[in-house]
This record gives sequence, structure tokens and C-alpha cells, in this order.
Amino acid sequence: MNDRYVCIHAHFYQPPRENPWLEAIEIQDSAYPYHDWNERVTAECYAPNAAARILDGEKKIVDIVNNYSKISFDFGPTLISWLEAKVPRVYKAIQAADRETCERFNGHGAAMAQGYNHVIMPLANQRDKETQILWGIRDFEYRFGRYPEGMWLPEAAVDIETLETMARHKIRFTVLPPHAAKRVRPPGKKEWKDISGGRIDPSRAYLCKLPSGQSIVLFFFDGPISHAVAFENILMRGEDFAQRLIGGFSDERKWPQLTNIATDGETYGHHRAHGDMALSYALRYIETQKLAQLTVYADFLEKHPPTHEVEIEENTSWSCVHGVERWRSNCGCNSGRAGWNQEWRTPLRQAFDWLRDTLAPKFEQAGGALFADAWRARDQYIPVILNRSRETVDRFLHEQASRELKDSELVEALKLMELQRHLMLMYTSCGWFFDELSGLETVQSIQYSGRAVQLAQSLFNDAKIEEEFLNKLALAHSNIPGQGDGRKIYESYVRPAVIDLNKVGAHYAISSLFESYPPQSQTYCYEINQEDHTMLSSGKSRVSFGRIRITSDITQESSRVTFGAVHLGDHYVTGGVKEFTNEQAYKEMAEKLSKAFESGDFTDLVRAVDAAFGSVSYSLKLLFRDEQRKILQIILNSALEEAESSYRQLYDSRAPLMRFIAAHGIPLVRHFQAAAEVTLNAELRRAIEGESLNVDLVRALMEEARAVHVDLDGATLEFALRRKLESMAEEWESQPCDAEKLTSLEAAIKLARSFPFEVRLWEIQNLYHSVLLNSANGNKPHAAGCEGPEWTQTFRSLGDQLGMRMS
Repeated sequence: MNDRYVCIHAHFYQPPRENPWLEAIEIQDSAYPYHDWNERVTAECYAPNAAARILDGEKKIVDIVNNYSKISFDFGPTLISWLEAKVPRVYKAIQAADRETCERFNGHGAAMAQGYNHVIMPLANQRDKETQILWGIRDFEYRFGRYPEGMWLPEAAVDIETLETMARHKIRFTVLPPHAAKRVRPPGKKEWKDISGGRIDPSRAYLCKLPSGQSIVLFFFDGPISHAVAFENILMRGEDFAQRLIGGFSDERKWPQLTNIATDGETYGHHRAHGDMALSYALRYIETQKLAQLTVYADFLEKHPPTHEVEIEENTSWSCVHGVERWRSNCGCNSGRAGWNQEWRTPLRQAFDWLRDTLAPKFEQAGGALFADAWRARDQYIPVILNRSRETVDRFLHEQASRELKDSELVEALKLMELQRHLMLMYTSCGWFFDELSGLETVQSIQYSGRAVQLAQSLFNDAKIEEEFLNKLALAHSNIPGQGDGRKIYESYVRPAVIDLNKVGAHYAISSLFESYPPQSQTYCYEINQEDHTMLSSGKSRVSFGRIRITSDITQESSRVTFGAVHLGDHYVTGGVKEFTNEQAYKEMAEKLSKAFESGDFTDLVRAVDAAFGSVSYSLKLLFRDEQRKILQIILNSALEEAESSYRQLYDSRAPLMRFIAAHGIPLVRHFQAAAEVTLNAELRRAIEGESLNVDLVRALMEEARAVHVDLDGATLEFALRRKLESMAEEWESQPCDAEKLTSLEAAIKLARSFPFEVRLWEIQNLYHSVLLNSANGNKPHAAGCEGPEWTQTFRSLGDQLGMRMS
């Protein structure tokens, strides 16, 4: 065991999904019942690996462990920034794992850095390589409090220029696929040995000497084992996984051996259900059976420095057998959709290259008037991206600006930096990875280019940029006839998404009809100060008008606008926005709208709104997606309540007959079946989501549903019940000796186990395990009833219900 090491590397990454104008992910229906795919993958992978279960032979949980503390990993900066904001518990567990491994491995942590937004580095120009690596390093330092020793390259794509850039920034090593190695040379030998085609021995570290005189250490992961983990079924059993890893060793090797594998981290739970549990079991099995030492790359490198030199095969990657062609040509790598091609990849990249290169001299000229060095300013912009506070912005400008800037120049400086950020974001690798030009990931990249175009037009006052760019996009053709080409996709998906401060004001105006805003509020990355506001209502009709100041957190651009919006019932909403001119004009507008509303002539009211704000009017279609869903739900609620009431009346009046028919095996009449399903699903949802969970009522409704053979809305009810149980468990964990909370939770878990679908109890198990550990460590709070036999019996019963091994 002393000379055998295992290192499992997990590359965690999700494509950036943020709306480029809102800096936030909007609701994604395909991720239902979750809000978006980041949230869903977190529930299936990132969170479970922070609290992975180890089961015994009876499938009882014997321990819950942090997998991140036993493996090597990297997190994409754009993903981990989302985790920091949205799932801080998981984010902190990842940080804690790196600290733990630093203590265990003499200062060498589990975490590696990653190029900032997953650009295919061999296809990037030198400037972008420099910024991507530098931003990746600074992001890593911000999160882990240390300088990264290693860096993962997006798609493990490599060329010499990228290695030179990494070495120049003191990155000690990276990890590559075996076919990236071209030839090796043993110590003291002049002759090179050809090991191309994936024939390199992956059990040691290698030194790569670079043309500049610098050098970098390269690890090559075990290809067959990595492939088996990603695409075969060895994660079905943790012991099989462990044995496959140990099979990577050879008695013929007379040196300290490293079995190292690398896969997408999402393999462990998202791509492979319960892969997190297979990973945790395999890691413990290897340790307890003393089969090898678990390590991380930097620790192995310190103990066993490279003795052999290696030269690489340039322009290789781990997910394209043609090198890096998947990201620029119709190479044949795709998801296998018959009849489709990826000829669009080449003109898409050419269009992006044209946009980047056309805007570079304009950026240099404009930036030269504001910064000491515009490109250096871009490299140093990352602290602002990490923290958008005014203090951070001021510090950045103090360090990078060539002089003190006026307010308008400050906005221009930030717009220049954001222009460059989006010109890099549009190169995110997922834009080319999949099969179709109109796919979500590719449209996301085109949206980043659209934001860059908008900024360029604002900065350089050049309307030709967009038209020339669209002409080049038009050369990329979709596989779907209705989608047309890149120009049509831009017109269909990008132009409608473009947001300016007036659109933010229009969103505020329309949403103010349905919710009350405080004097200062936040709408995504826009701060809104309400200077004046009036709301008038009569029955289902209402009018809202006022004056606000909108300021972008990103560019500090600000505008003072007046707004007005009318709701005449159902989905009929219209409104307008215009820049504030003077107080007198504002008062006249307010008076006209008030009089028109009070007259009761709503035709005049709509005309008054049109007259006040011009021909550009806004409706519910304009609203940002999440707010649009929220308001539509408000509008629909009354209609849904009426429909449910009608179904409920039918069901209540015919329930005995339905039960009789069902009991005799006769299919229900379709109308009765619909009434039963709508009524019982709605009643169950309300009972679950109520302030307190009425276990008896839910149980009775479940029995009723079984009696009349109703199909339950499993996805919706499971999600609602899970959230309720998690809320109850959090309340109990804060007061574990509260016998009433404990008893209620135990009864609720019993109820959940009686449902005809599995309710995910993962978070409740975590909370229970936390209380269990505190009790085992003597940290159980001393309170009346906590030590009593009744509390202990209920506590143990709850553990049994949760699948915990109770010793």
C-alpha cells in the first residue's frame, strides 16, 4: 500500500445559464420541478457529494461523508459563483473539503483551478488565453484562500501556448487524456519513445519542457478506467468501482504507482443515479482494506517528482476524437441525431471571431483614453465580477484608470470591461458541443454576443456592427427548417431578450400592478429607487403610475423615468415608460391618468396611457420570465379556483357513486375521473402546503384517492411534501429536545413513506445525522425531556423511518 496511490478527479461544470442582461438564471421548464438546471443538478449531484451516504448490507445508512474531502476536483468559476449565492451550504462544504485536504496533505488541497468560462483554449487567441487563466486563478484565490497549484483545462483541450501561459503564471501541473501524450524520454536518455494513441503509462507524473525554457508537470489519467466510470455500469456497486481502480496497478512496475482517473463530476449522481454513494463506498473500501493511499495530485507530485519527460500532441481534448474540431467544424462528433449535420459550427465561430477582432481596436482606442493599459485593466477586472460593490469598483478604477474619471466616464469604463467579458463568454464551449444551432446552449452563446453588440453600439455609436455581424451569422444554417439560420435565430431569441433601462422600468410598471414595492428595491442586477407612486383600483381594474430611478449594478448606468400601467382584468395589461423631463410634465401626466380612471371610461384611460408614453407600449409579454409566471399565476388563480370549485361540487355530489363503481372494477366515466383527479390532487396539495401538516387529513385524502383509483400528480406532490418535511426538520434540528416537534416530524415521515411514490428524504437525513453526531459527541442540548425514554424511543423510531443504522 505504501507505494500505491489512488486519485479520483472530478471536473464539475455547468454551462453559464444566466440571462446576460439580468445576470441571473430564469426559470427553465425542462428542469421541473426545480427552477432551473443548476438547481436540479445540485440536488442530484453537488449536494449529495457533500453529504454522501455509506450503506451497509441491509441498505441502512451507517455514515454520511463529504466526498470532496477524499478526491481531487475543480469547479467551473461560473458554476461555483452560482453555488455561493444560491446554495451556500454546499459551497461551504466544498471549501471545507479543500481546507481538510490541505491539513492532511501538508498544504496541498483537493481543489484545482479552472479556466474562467470554459473556453476551448487552443482555439482562443493569446489575449483571451491570458485573461481566462488569470481570472481562473483569481477566482480560485477568492474562494479557497490559496494560490492554485494545478489548473484543469476546459475539455482537457491543450496546446503549447496554453501550457506556456499556465507556466508563466506559476501553475505547477495540469491533467490530460492519455492520447494527448506524443512521446516520452526516460531520465538520462536522449532517445524519445513514441507513445501516441493513448499508450502512455498513466501511473507517474511527467515533466513537459516548453520552448520558452519554462516547464510544467503533466498527469495523464487512466483512459479505460475513466471511460468505464463515465459510460459503463461500474458505479452500480461501490466495491466493483474500488476493484476496478485497484486493477490499475501492476506488479511489474517497480516505482510508486498512481492510479488516477478523471470524469465529469456530474457522473457521480446526475449522469449516474446514486453515483455519489458508489464513490463514497469505494473510497472507504480502499482505505479500510488498505488497498492504496488516497491522494491528490499535488501531494503525489511532492512525494514523487517526475523523472520522465513528455511531449504533447497539440490540439487534443477528451471529448473529440478529432482533436478540437468539435468546436469549429462538422467533424462527426455529435449526439447521433440522424440526418443532422454540424456545418453551422464553422460560420458561428467565424462570426464570433469577426466580432471580437473588429471590436478590439475600438476597445483599445476608447480604453486608451480611460485606462493606463486597457488590456491589463481587463485582466485585473475579475475582483469586480466577484464583488460588484461600489467600493470594489472604486478600487479597480483607482488602480487601473489613467486619471480620475467623471461619472459618465466611469460608466463608459465599466461598459468597456463588460464588453470584453461578454466577448469571452460567447466562446463558452457548450455553444458548439451539441447538435443544433438553435439549441439552448448555442442560443445562450449567441445571446452573449448580442449583449456585446449592444454594448459596442452604445460605446462606439456604430450601427453597422450588428448588421455586419448578422450577415455573418446568416451563413450558419439550422437543421430545423423553421429555425432558418443564425440571423433568424438572433432575431427570434436574442433581439426580444435585449434589455435597456426603459425595459426595466416597464417591468417595474407592470409588476407594480400586482405587488407593492418598497422605496428601494432590487430587480435582478438593477437597483430601483421609488420617488413617487400612485395606485388606483376599482373592482378588477387598476392603474399604477409613478417616477423611479433605475441604476445598473453592473455598469452604474442610471436613468430617471416615469411610468404608467393599466390592468383591466385577466391578462389585459398595457403600460408605458419614458425618461423623466420635468416635474410639471409629470404632474400633468399623473392628473390625466387619475381623471381617466376615475371617470370609469377605460377606453379613455388606455388612450391617456398611450398619449402620455407614446407609441411604444408594453404588456405581460415584456415581463422577465419568473415575474411573468408569478403574475400569470395570480391572474389564473381566480379562474382555477372557479374550475376547482365546479369539479369539487361534482365530485362531492357523486363521490359515493364513484366509490361504488371503482369497488366493482368498473372504469369511471371520464368526466367523473377528471373531477376526482382535480379535486383530490388540489386538496392534497393544499393540505401539504398548509401552515401545519395535518397528517390525519392527508392520510384520509390518500385513502380516498386509492379508493377511486385517482392518479396522483407525483412530481408536484413529492416536491411540496419534501419542502414541508425539510422545513419541519430544520425547526426540529434547531430545538432537538422539543418532544412535540420530534413527534410531529416522526409522524410526517411515516406519512411520506406511505405515498405511492418515493419522497426524497436526503436533507432530513442530513439534519438527523447532525443531531445524532452531536449526541454521540456529548453535545446534545440539556433540556427537559431530551434524555427521557419517550424522547429516545421517538428519536430512534425517526432514525429507522429515515433508513439510518441505529446501533
